[in-house]
Order: sequence, then structure tokens, then C-alpha cells
Amino acid sequence: MRKLTALAMVFVSVCLFGCAGGRQGLWCAHYGTGLNDCSFYSFEQCQASISGNGGSCARNPFVTSPATQR
Repeated sequence: MRKLTALAMVFVSVCLFGCAGGRQGLWCAHYGTGLNDCSFYSFEQCQASISGNGGSCARNPFVTSPATQR
């Protein structure tokens, strides 16, 4: 039983911290409900996501482009 519990905790940790890290796009959708989704790599993708749902799109402040890293 302890092994099953430990395995479940490892699985949850990987999903919470590992899966979300790969979804950092250049654009964030800020929905009218207060939720944010920063997984968009183009402004058009973000606009399509908020279409009909309300909200706005803005640059992801936590991602820097390669040009600004120089």
C-alpha cells in the first residue's frame, strides 16, 4: 500500500511540475472568468481561443524571446 501511495505522489508531482513547464508560449489568454492560459505561440491562436468566451490576449511576461537574451 505504501508503494502505491508513493507512486501516486510521484505521478501527481510530475504532472503538476513537469507537464506545465513545457507549455510556455509567447502569448497568454486572459479569460473573463479570471483564468489564464499561456500556451499560445501566436497571437492568432490566442485570439481564436478567446473568441466567443470573452477575455484578452497579452504577451507572456515570463518568456523572453531569443533576440532579447543577447
